[in-house]
Amino acid sequence: MDWREVAVTVSSEGEEAVADLFYQLGCPGVSVEDPELLLNYIESGIWDYHNFGEVELTGTSVVKGYFPEDDELMEKLGKLNLGIQELLERFPDWVIQTHGLTLKEVDWETAWKAYFKPIRVGKHILVKPTWEQAEILPGDIVLELDPGMAFGTGTHPTTTLCLKTMEGMIKPGQTVFDLGTGSGILAIAAAKLGAKVEAVDLDSVAIKVAQENVDLNGVNDRVRVARGDLGTVLTGQADVVIANIIADVILMLLPDLKRLLRPDGEFLASGIIDNRADELEEGLKDAGFEIIERVLDSGWILFRARWANCESV
Repeated sequence: MDWREVAVTVSSEGEEAVADLFYQLGCPGVSVEDPELLLNYIESGIWDYHNFGEVELTGTSVVKGYFPEDDELMEKLGKLNLGIQELLERFPDWVIQTHGLTLKEVDWETAWKAYFKPIRVGKHILVKPTWEQAEILPGDIVLELDPGMAFGTGTHPTTTLCLKTMEGMIKPGQTVFDLGTGSGILAIAAAKLGAKVEAVDLDSVAIKVAQENVDLNGVNDRVRVARGDLGTVLTGQADVVIANIIADVILMLLPDLKRLLRPDGEFLASGIIDNRADELEEGLKDAGFEIIERVLDSGWILFRARWANCESV
């Protein structure tokens, strides 16, 4: 199948709003080209970046969404255009430009792989692309990964924040719910830390990729991958609930946590751009949580929270 890439150049403060438009249209793939974030990666030495050249801080980001070229394409593009026009009416100072092109599926699958290298996260976690070799040290927790078209390579700050925090808090025998599992990277990490995991996502592509990565890592006995909403696929309560999604979705799922999270459990919320952090913190407190940690990395926030009053839950 061919894919339509739609690239939207927007002022940096509008990056998440445009990404939300793609997600709302069921876009199975969204990428963000943020010069500031890219510069941070280059300076850290995480990426093989020798072909990037000079990185210019323009004050804008390029948000790219990928749609299958099927019978629904034109309707989705029309809705995307209306959404962009509404953003311009609300934020006339934003710079927004749009263009699109058709990609063969082989381009989508392989073009980015040259920049995804093995990386170490925290003390012992090694995220290793399946096609790369890496030195494995004693005590390493190796996450073999082929993210395909699903979010979660381990290089984005929202994911590394989760992995670093999970390494210090997940205990053997715990139950973990991974909401919006994407590539399955966090579910696999939790399983290799000793937990039993329920990994859910609404996207069929993500579910396929996550199951393949679960199989690849040999954690089928500890991870169940399921497609659907929280009310239909999750029963019981978890010791830890993880949501590495976006602020709006996390705010929507907070009422469900009364049912999903044990009274002594902990909630990890990531995928939060810094200008939405105060709103998310207020939402967590209104839902009955207290904040244990608020961690920042490259403009992204992770919240670690627990129930403020266990007796009232």
